[in-house]
Amino acid sequence: MSGNMKVAFIGNPNCGKTTLFNAYTGAKHKVGNWPGVTVEKKEGTIVYKGHKMTLVDLPGVYSLSPYSMEEILTREYIIDASPDVVVNIIDASNLERNLYLTLQLIELGKPVILALNMMDVAKNRGLIIHIDQLKEALNLPVIEVIATKKVGMDDLLQEILETVRQESYDPIQVNYGEEIEMEISKLTTQLGNKLLKQDTLRWHAIKLLERDQEIYKKLNVQVIGHYEEDIAKGKYDYISGFIHQVIEHTADNDETASDRVDKVITNRFAGLPIFMAMMLAVFAFTFKVGNYLAGLLDIVFGAFGDLVSQLLVGIDAAQWLSSLIVDGIIGGVGGILIFLPNIACLFTAISILEDSGYMARVALIMDKFMRKLGLSGKAFIPMILGFGCSVPAIMTARTLEDERDRLIAILITPFMSCSARLPIYILFSRIFFPGNEVLIAFSLYLLGVVIAILVALIFKKTLSKGETAPLILELPAYKKPSPLTIAIYVWEKVKGYMIKAGTVIFVASIIIWFILAFNLSGKTDITHSIGASIGQFISPIFVPLGFGNWQASLSLIAGIMGKEIVVSTMSVIYGIGDLMGDGDTTQFMAQLVAAGFTQLSAYAFMVFSLLYTPCVAALGVIKKETNSWKWMIFSFVYQLAVAWLVAMVVYQIGRLFV
Repeated sequence: MSGNMKVAFIGNPNCGKTTLFNAYTGAKHKVGNWPGVTVEKKEGTIVYKGHKMTLVDLPGVYSLSPYSMEEILTREYIIDASPDVVVNIIDASNLERNLYLTLQLIELGKPVILALNMMDVAKNRGLIIHIDQLKEALNLPVIEVIATKKVGMDDLLQEILETVRQESYDPIQVNYGEEIEMEISKLTTQLGNKLLKQDTLRWHAIKLLERDQEIYKKLNVQVIGHYEEDIAKGKYDYISGFIHQVIEHTADNDETASDRVDKVITNRFAGLPIFMAMMLAVFAFTFKVGNYLAGLLDIVFGAFGDLVSQLLVGIDAAQWLSSLIVDGIIGGVGGILIFLPNIACLFTAISILEDSGYMARVALIMDKFMRKLGLSGKAFIPMILGFGCSVPAIMTARTLEDERDRLIAILITPFMSCSARLPIYILFSRIFFPGNEVLIAFSLYLLGVVIAILVALIFKKTLSKGETAPLILELPAYKKPSPLTIAIYVWEKVKGYMIKAGTVIFVASIIIWFILAFNLSGKTDITHSIGASIGQFISPIFVPLGFGNWQASLSLIAGIMGKEIVVSTMSVIYGIGDLMGDGDTTQFMAQLVAAGFTQLSAYAFMVFSLLYTPCVAALGVIKKETNSWKWMIFSFVYQLAVAWLVAMVVYQIGRLFV
C-alpha cells in the first residue's frame, strides 16, 4: 500500500465533486453549479485509519476529449500523475448521462470507484437505483453518498483503502464491433513499443481512432478512418443495454418542480425582464442594507481615528507623522474598509442566486439574445462572474471550446462592473444622486453589459470571424441555498477585500500621502505636491469628459493598480469623513464641486471608472490566459480608448439637456 495515496475526484460539472472534496478536507473552495467554477485542480490531504491520502479535485468534465482546457487538464492529470484510485462522482439523479465519462475512465485502465452522490435528490424524483445491478454491469465498487449531508463518507474512504490493496484490476471492455475492434488490436500492437504505461494502450488506440489531435501529435501514428461517432455510439449503446435494469422510475410524471419554474424563469419573453428585476433587487439590497451597516462601521472608524489623533497629540508626535497615520493610512485604508458591508451584501445576494441554481439559467436566457448577435450564450458566464472579480472570471473563459469565443470572452469580461468599482459608485452616487443610488448603480452595471456585447460583436466581425459554437449547458435543479455555502463564499470575498486593504491599499495610501505631501523641495502644500503635478499633467485629457481636474486624474492613474485605490486616493486628498452614516456630506460635495464636478461629470467619471483599463492583476491573468503580451497590451489600450469615448459621449450629449 502506498504511504501517501493519491486519490483523484473526477465527474461531470455540478455533480457535487467540490462539495465532497470540501467535506473531506475542510477546504472552503467555491462550490457552484455551472462549468468553470473549478478551472484548476485543487489538492487537500487527510488521514484515514493511519493512511495519508492526497485528494485531488479536478475540473468538472463531460468527457476526456481535448475540447476544453478543463478536459485537457483533467486527462493529463489522470494519465501523467497516475493516481492510485480514481473516484468518479456521479449525480445519481442523472445517472445515465454521467456514465459516458465512467466508461472512458474504465478504458484508461485505472482503478475506478463510483460515488453515487445526491441519492436524496434521486429518491425525491422517484428514482430507485439498484446498486447491485450497477456494480455487476460495470464491475466496479459503487458507494452511495450525499456530500451536502456528509452521508457515506467513511464508506467511500474504506472502499478507497480496499481498492488500493487489490493487486489486480479487471475492467469491463466495451465491444465496438468487429471492424473497430480489429483496428484497436492493430494499434495496440503498434503502440506497445511507444508507450511505457501498457495499461493505457487500449485507451490511446481508441483516441487515435477518434482522431484526437493531442494524441496524434504525441504518438505520430498514421490511422486510416474516422470512428469518433461510432465509438461514442458504442458507449451509449453499452449504457442503454443495462440502464433499464439499474434505474426504476416510481413517479408517473417526469416533470419536476424545477421544470415547472423554468417554464417561467427561462421563458423567451419573461426571462430577460425577470433577470433585470433580479439584478435591481440585488443592488437595492446592496445599497439599502449595506449603507445601514456601513453607517455603523463608520462610527467605529470615526472613534478609532479620534482616539489615534488624541494619542499622537498626547505623545507629542511630529505633525508629519500624525498626518501620515491619520490622513494617509487611516484615511486611505479606512476610506475603503468603510464599504465592506456593501461588498458583503453584494456577494451575499449573488451567492444566493448562484446556489439556488438561478444564475446558471442566465447564460441560457442570454443565449437567445446573444445568438442573434452571432455570439454564444456560454460566453456570458465569465461576464456574470465578472460582477464579482475579473481575475477568476477571465480564467473561466477556459471552459469555452472555441478559441475565438474564448479570446473574445477574455477581452470583454473586464467591462463587467467588478466589486472593486462598487465603492466608486457608492461614493459618487451618494454625494450627487442621493435617493437614487440604486438606479445609478444599476444603470452602470447595465452599461457595462451593453458595451461588452457591442465590443464582442465588433470583435466577432473583425478579429475573429467564424461560426458561433452551440451552447451546451446543464441546468441544475433549483434548491434551497445552503447557509454554509453562502457563508464560505461571502467570507472568502470579505477576507480577500480586507487583505487587499491591509496590503496593496495600505502601501498605496502611504505612497499617495507622500506624493501629496512633498515635492522635490521638501514638505509642501498639496496643490504644489508631486501628486498634484502628475494629475495636472494628465488632466487635459479628461477635460472633454467633464472632470479635467488633477484630483480625479491622479485617482484614476492610481486606480490602475486596483479600482479600490481610486476611492482611497480621494480619501487621502479630501478626507471622506462621515459619508456613510447620517453625517453631513455637504463639505465633501463642496470640495468636489470646487474641483469642477457636477452631477453630469460625476456620472461621466463613474462611466470612465467602469470601462477603463483592467487592474494590474486582471492584466496579468490576460497575459497568462492568452500567452501573449500583444493581447494584454491591446486590452490595456483599447479599454482605455473605449472608456474615454463612451464617457465623452455621455458628458457631451448630457450637456445638451442639462
